[in-house]
Amino acid sequence: MPLVKHLVKQKSRSWDRARSRTRVPLVDAWRFQREPSPTASGLHYDDVKAWVLPCSDSLRKTPVPRPPPSDLDEASPWVSPEFDDGDWQLVDLPHDSAIAGPYTDSVSCSMGHLPSPGVTWYRKTLHLPADDAGKSLFVDFDGAMSHSLVWFNGCFVGGWPSGYTSFRIELTRYARWGDRNVLVVRLDNPVPTDARWQSGSSRWYPGAGIYRNVWLVSAGPLRVGHWGTFVTTPVVSEASATVALQVCIENTSSDDTLVNVTTQIYELDERGVRRNGVAARTLNVLVPASGDATVRLRSTISNPKLWGPPPTQRPNRYLAVTTLRRGGLVLDEYETRFGIRTVEFRPDTGCFVNGERIRLQGVCNHHDLGALGTAVNVRALERQLDILAEMGCNAIRTAHNPPAPELLELTDRRGFLVVVEAFDAWAKGKTALDYHRLFEEWHEPDLRALIRRDRNHPSVVMWSIGNEVVEQGDGAEGAAIAAKLVAICHEEDPTRPTVSGMNSADPESPFAKRLDVIGLNYQGTGVQGGPARYPHFHERFTGKPIVGTETTNACSGRGVYTFPVAPQRAEPAKSGPGVDDTSKQVCSYDLYFAEWSYPPDEEFESQDRFEFVAGEFVWTGFDFLGEPTPFDESRSSHCGIVDLAGFKKDRFYLYQARWRCDVPMAHLLPHWTWPERMGQATPVFVYTSGDEAELFLNGVSLGRKQKAQFEYRLRWDDVVYEPGELEVVTYKAGRPWAKDSVRTAGDAQRLSLTTDRNVIDADGRDLAFLTVCIVDGQGVPVPQASNLIRFELDGPGELVATDNGNPTDRTVFSSPERHAFSGMALAIVRATPGRSGKIAIQASSPGLEPAAVEVAARERAS
Repeated sequence: MPLVKHLVKQKSRSWDRARSRTRVPLVDAWRFQREPSPTASGLHYDDVKAWVLPCSDSLRKTPVPRPPPSDLDEASPWVSPEFDDGDWQLVDLPHDSAIAGPYTDSVSCSMGHLPSPGVTWYRKTLHLPADDAGKSLFVDFDGAMSHSLVWFNGCFVGGWPSGYTSFRIELTRYARWGDRNVLVVRLDNPVPTDARWQSGSSRWYPGAGIYRNVWLVSAGPLRVGHWGTFVTTPVVSEASATVALQVCIENTSSDDTLVNVTTQIYELDERGVRRNGVAARTLNVLVPASGDATVRLRSTISNPKLWGPPPTQRPNRYLAVTTLRRGGLVLDEYETRFGIRTVEFRPDTGCFVNGERIRLQGVCNHHDLGALGTAVNVRALERQLDILAEMGCNAIRTAHNPPAPELLELTDRRGFLVVVEAFDAWAKGKTALDYHRLFEEWHEPDLRALIRRDRNHPSVVMWSIGNEVVEQGDGAEGAAIAAKLVAICHEEDPTRPTVSGMNSADPESPFAKRLDVIGLNYQGTGVQGGPARYPHFHERFTGKPIVGTETTNACSGRGVYTFPVAPQRAEPAKSGPGVDDTSKQVCSYDLYFAEWSYPPDEEFESQDRFEFVAGEFVWTGFDFLGEPTPFDESRSSHCGIVDLAGFKKDRFYLYQARWRCDVPMAHLLPHWTWPERMGQATPVFVYTSGDEAELFLNGVSLGRKQKAQFEYRLRWDDVVYEPGELEVVTYKAGRPWAKDSVRTAGDAQRLSLTTDRNVIDADGRDLAFLTVCIVDGQGVPVPQASNLIRFELDGPGELVATDNGNPTDRTVFSSPERHAFSGMALAIVRATPGRSGKIAIQASSPGLEPAAVEVAARERAS
């Protein structure tokens, strides 16, 4: 055989072996260990950052200088592939290493009194198939909390300090193909050394450990780059849409290579399954050796199915499949999900999606999932979105960090609009060890990583570059930083506007001038008796849209009512009748709020008066771990519309009445079991999407009331308590609309147990959420019951956690026993991986009739 032909044939075989991309989850069977003290291994980020910084070079305009070789391969015996980790804890990812507790006052209330500070280690043994030799190998972390350092087969390969940023580390050089390999990860949530800064690295519970998914990726030398596609839809009409696709192609071979690039576009169904092909485009490009090339393809889709928020629109999606070929041989295939839509923020009329005005009815949410901690779980996220959608919520602000990728996949599917937030702090910190220590060196790669990862999601409509940053008041200096961050956003994504949640910058602020959208935290409606500033900013920035990026930090405990009730003007949630200093609870009449805020009704009025405001993001949709204003002793917040267990507070119905005004609904509060208030005035509130209501007590009318302009609840303040039935009949435009009633409960007699789903997947990740309610002999909920409940399982399943929504309850979430709070408790169950069958769950309590329910575990066909 001629030598030249032999070489060509050998190269073809090399390309053939390396052609297929694989991306597999690296989540099962990790070994986990806490370091006995933060200094046990002698590793500190400041000492090793010179070797970590180069990991972000692909996300920087100017690469950082390469340091000399390090001695980090010898940093700890735990990094060695030969180390025996058999006595380490066996865990699956995602894993929040702090949620198991115990609670401790050595960690601040801001961080939920849970032991997230400290050093943790993870080790994973894996086998690499010999047939993949010649490929490039990477490990992708969706998020690891925090200051990660990574070793592969005993060699230090990189890391990333931010716990929220998704990042990639290359492993190719040290891979042992066809053999055993060991991946080691060290994480360090810094421990504060100054008591004045007890809150340490975060103002909320950050979680700990490898709390998001990890992926092992292999690809050939000619491939689509990491987050290497960007889809835009520059022209959209009912008749057709132009889809513009930008593809970055990497070539790690030593040869310039001519590559054929083809993209085919398919419709996706509601489950994300590929359906009909609708367009295709192809071209050739020469990719230089050890370099990259960017290609741009355009396709036209006839009669496009647009992505938009329900109920008036549908979140239709498409899939772009990009294939790289050389001489007919497939080298790589890369999928990009996207949606076709137009989004405009107009200065005088707000947000428009596909030409329809959509008022942002949004919430801010932190990233924990209650009793599950920060460990990402798709079903738990789905449950949260289901509850929010029932309320009428159509938008989410990811406070105050990049979200898990799974959240944006779900918001794409369900049609939520999302403001993705990058930072809570810039160069000036809010706590001793927060992001300000990293900002100078890491803001660019962290922000670019966020946008490149998330810019193809149709649900993302805005980038937030900061939340209440100190620099908003720093004049030109702060404005210059804002301008730099905005420029990065525009470089990475020229299609979406930027915003920053401003709680103190005034209308003359140079800071505000640098933003595309004016985002106001609380000050839009006015705080502490001050004037509403929405109109002031609107007059000053006539060409900029305005949105309430954070509104109404109201406080309440589900089912908790205190007396006397605040008069028509609500009150701050501090010492007074709305706050119970003994039980550490806040009254649920929804009249009490953080000192920097106001009640929901005032924001509603502002939104109605100032129609140029695009909408609001309430603080918060769900209670979250940490930041328990106004009680430092508590584990979790009081500000959620829904409590930590996912049970609706009264406030849920106030927002539902506002946000789903076309849906007949009525809600009465408080409960009507008050033996200690016999003959006393007990105020009754009605939340309704109607405009008029009549209240009845034991069949006797207590009067009919109509909402006045800018009135969002109806009050009967002088109802004299007597046991029986309280009923409301509501009307809209003079016609019957909706009813609600509450009855006086007798003594607790039994438990009621229900499940949100009767069938779950036997994959160890799908969940069933079970609710226990304590009821009397007639099935009426006993609203103040606090009985101890025990959960037991039989069958192929596991009790993951329990909760009750009580911010003061420091029982660890893994406990099978939980006191009811306001008559309710929660259990979370999952199936044993690979085992189908019936899971029988029983709830029992001394002196009460037990309850049981079955959940079927099914194995899905692969």
